[in-house]
Formats: sequence, C-alpha cells, structure tokens
Amino acid sequence: MTHPLAFTGSGLAPYAAQAAQSRGRLHSETVSTFRSEFQRDRDRIIHSSAFRRLKHKTQVFIEHEGDYYRTRLTHSIEVAQVARTLAGALGLNTDLAEAIALAHDLGHTPFGHTGEDALQALMAPYGGFDHNAQALRIVTSLERHYAEFDGLNLTWETLEGLAKHNGPLLRPDGTPRKGPLAFALADYNARHDLELSSFASAEAQVAAIADDVAYNHHDLHDGLRSGLFTEVDLMELPITGPAFAQVDRLYPNLDVMRRRHEALRRVFGVMVEDVLHVAGTRLSTSAPQSAQEIRDLDVTIIRFSDRLFRELKVIRQFLFDRMYRAPSVIAMRSEVTQMVNDLFPLFMNDPALLPAEWQQDVVDAVDEVALARIVADYVAGMTDRFAIQEHGRLTGRPVAPPVVLGGGLR
Repeated sequence: MTHPLAFTGSGLAPYAAQAAQSRGRLHSETVSTFRSEFQRDRDRIIHSSAFRRLKHKTQVFIEHEGDYYRTRLTHSIEVAQVARTLAGALGLNTDLAEAIALAHDLGHTPFGHTGEDALQALMAPYGGFDHNAQALRIVTSLERHYAEFDGLNLTWETLEGLAKHNGPLLRPDGTPRKGPLAFALADYNARHDLELSSFASAEAQVAAIADDVAYNHHDLHDGLRSGLFTEVDLMELPITGPAFAQVDRLYPNLDVMRRRHEALRRVFGVMVEDVLHVAGTRLSTSAPQSAQEIRDLDVTIIRFSDRLFRELKVIRQFLFDRMYRAPSVIAMRSEVTQMVNDLFPLFMNDPALLPAEWQQDVVDAVDEVALARIVADYVAGMTDRFAIQEHGRLTGRPVAPPVVLGGGLR
C-alpha cells in the first residue's frame, strides 16, 4: 500500500525535525564531522550503562525464566524498529525517532510496573516517582562518564521527546495537566526549558505510538507462549480473530508456531497501516510546514484511528484479566513489592550500604528528601536479578525468582 505522504530516499518532509537546525545541547560541543546530532544522541544512548541494564529488567516476564520472553532491552529495540519504519514512511527524521524510542524505557524500575508502583508509594512523601521522568534524570544527570558534564548531554529535541512524547504536561498557563510535575522533569526544565505546554515533535509522537504497537504485539505473543491463554481465546477478539481466520484460509493445517507467527504479524501490520493512514490524513489536513507547526497544533498527529483504538482496548482488557492479573501474577506481585519495600528503608536508614561511588552524593544530600531521591535512583537502577540478590544479602531472606510478572507498558 502506498501512503499519500510517504517519502522515499533521503528527503525529509517540511514538518520533520532537521538535525542541522537542532536547538542544541545544554553544554556546547563541537559538531561531529561524520554523524548528525541525532545520530550522536542515538549512539550515546546505546552505549550508556542504563541501556545495557535493560537486558536484565522485566518487560512482562522475569528474564532468566525463559530466553524467549521480552526484556526491556528487546522491547526497546522492537520499538525503535517500528519507530524507524513509521518515521521513514512519513518523511520524518528516523534518527531522532529511533533515539527517543531507544531511551523511552531507561527509567523503569526492576520488576516492571510492580516495582514502579512500590517505589511510587515509598517516594510519595518525597515528591513521588515516575519512570518517564526518571528516564530524563538518567540521561541528564545519573549517567556519569563524560569529563565535561553529567548525563549524556543529548539534544533539546531528544530530551523534549522523552519528556512529553505522551503529550503536553502543562497547560498554556503553566499549571500541570495531571497532578504535580514529577521532580526530575521540574528540576531539569528549570535549567533547560523543554516547553512542556506544547506537543512534542512528530518524531516523538511516532516513538510513543511505536511503543503501543510493540507491546500490543509482543504481549500477545508472550502470553501465548506462557500458556496463560490460547489461540482459541484470541479467535474471539477483534483484530486477532480475523488475523487467525485469514491465516487459516490461506494456510490450512499450518503448524502451531507458524500459525501463531503469521497471525500476530498480521495484527502488527494492521496497527502500522492504521497509524500511517491516520497520520497521512491529519498531515494532509493540517499541512504543517515546519516541525514547530506540529508542536503548535492542538491535536496529536500520530495516533490510532478511533475504531482501532476501541478494538485495542478490548484486547488490553483481555490481557489485563488473563495475563497481568492472573493468579500466578498476583502472587508474585506481593513478593517483589515486599522486596522493594524492604530495600528502600534499609538504604534510607543506613546510606553507608550504598556503593562507594554513591557516597559523595550522600554527603552532598542537604536533607531527607535529597537522600530519598538518591536511594530511589539507586533502587530504580537495579536489574531484577541484582535486586533479588541484594535483598537476600541484606535481609538474609532469599526469595525464589518470580516466574511471571504483570504490567504491560502504560
């Protein structure tokens, strides 16, 4: 299918982000002679410590319980692939879309959203915790490898995409749209204005919808592999039912694994085609002539159609009931929640338990709130296996590794 606004070759649409016109970095650097500014961002993200740790962080299933299940790392790679595909088809900057996609999950805690929920509750008296804001904190402060600055010193456009890929965070008058602004966002925005009252670039919107496409697809795949539901169950749902029916018509008596793959790749294709169709229509109607005009619009350009969105809600509810809140999942949620609940106060009460490289931060902490932020940074950065190991070492109560954890991306 040829989309009306599809671009070929190296040409970018007028509404694409142009690397040569980037608003730059908080700390000035010499321009690379062989990479664009957004390519440098992507490369710094890939080489960061936080990105490597995603290999051992939960997507939905504990990684060492099965090599076939997604981790945060494999999920991020899949999101980046979808983002590049969508961006390329729409004439957008594929490097910027890819950089935002690769970094979008850097702030996730161990144990998926179960761990985040526990850390949110623990940090409520100290300004709260949000994984999107934590990703920004990681790339602007916590990665400490460069001689001249903390963080990765990414471009304004990549940071903007991380901060508001899900939409504006502030109203035009500067008041928060959904509760208080997360600490990490407010802290960095005070130094480097990310214009939180506007929409993000089209590339950031692409990264956000690519996240939805990837997890809707792979949660179905991982759920089937786990045995929490079967293909028969999916035959009763919108999108997945027609996909399996089409495969059965085209390839009768196909073996189970090939049938599953063929059906789910059609589900994947339905989502991508829908996004491109909606984006093409909206871009044709609004006819933006610059990346800034995309930001100034009062609607999201990159999104699912209303019909597909309703159908995906049915699938997400099915996954919630059969996968994220399955009895085995509920049992493990309480165990890993207890681990986080044990670790946080241990470090708060005895900061000397933190590694040596964190001790200067402890010395610099001016009050309990600052100390809590340091502890949250450390706990949030743990991988699943390291959190389990540290909990056993520090409490003397080893916990058997969980098999399944709930909580697809939000």
